[in-house]
Amino acid sequence: MSVAIENFVKAIYKNDHHDTKDTKPGNIAKKLGISNAAATDMAKKLATKDLLNYEKYQALRLTEKGEKMALNVIRKHRLWEALLHKMFDMSLHEIHREAELLEHETSNFLANKISDYLGNPKFDPHGDPIPNEAGEITTVDTSITLFNTKENKNYIISRLMSDDKEFFDFCAQNGLKYGNTVSIVKQFTSTKMTQLLINNKTILLNEDFTKIIYVNEL
Repeated sequence: MSVAIENFVKAIYKNDHHDTKDTKPGNIAKKLGISNAAATDMAKKLATKDLLNYEKYQALRLTEKGEKMALNVIRKHRLWEALLHKMFDMSLHEIHREAELLEHETSNFLANKISDYLGNPKFDPHGDPIPNEAGEITTVDTSITLFNTKENKNYIISRLMSDDKEFFDFCAQNGLKYGNTVSIVKQFTSTKMTQLLINNKTILLNEDFTKIIYVNEL
């Protein structure tokens, strides 16, 4: 399958598993940086290949075959991220950027070798789950967003859900890292701001950040 097809089914899968669950062609087009017409044409094409179900003006839904393809690409992407982070200590944005290229050039054989070398990790450095060889995610996600946390409670960061370089740079500078602990000081409900303590430093985040940082209560 072409890179464009793999990226298209991956985008549908990831949007479907995000809070918004918006998989209409227009939203997929925006995510991939293509025109609405191009997204609609691709959706119709992939429907003939039994990779997704297409109905005019309706959200796109992957078939079992399409979901298997998406999970296979996601597995390779996240394994590469884990390997690059371990071997070269690259930033979260750097490993994502390089994995976007490497995922399409990786055989299942090599993906399995990488997984074995890493000890078959369950999560990548962002906290995203890594599908196994059978295309299954075996972990149970019990995390919530920082936006939904409660004051005077401690949480451990479990996932940073973004592709944005500035977001990752900010997180790195402020210790907002997968596995680190944060204490919620104050939730400002009217302004939708969250004040938290991390590494003995107090920071204030708006909802653009708190809705894409996931945590588990300690």
